[in-house]
Amino acid sequence: MSEPIDNSKSREPERSRAVFSQEDFQLIRTAIGHYVKEIKDQPESMKYSNLYHRLGRIA
Repeated sequence: MSEPIDNSKSREPERSRAVFSQEDFQLIRTAIGHYVKEIKDQPESMKYSNLYHRLGRIA
């Protein structure tokens, strides 16, 4: 009469793929390092410096 329901498949969304590779993080970190030197006297330089160091923990 009725079809059996297959509950074996998870209804969770698939895991998304990484956007950046490990090599990309190193390239971005290098670019930000150069940029930090250019803007060292500006208030936003600390935000970029922090980003530079966080990227260092990834790569």
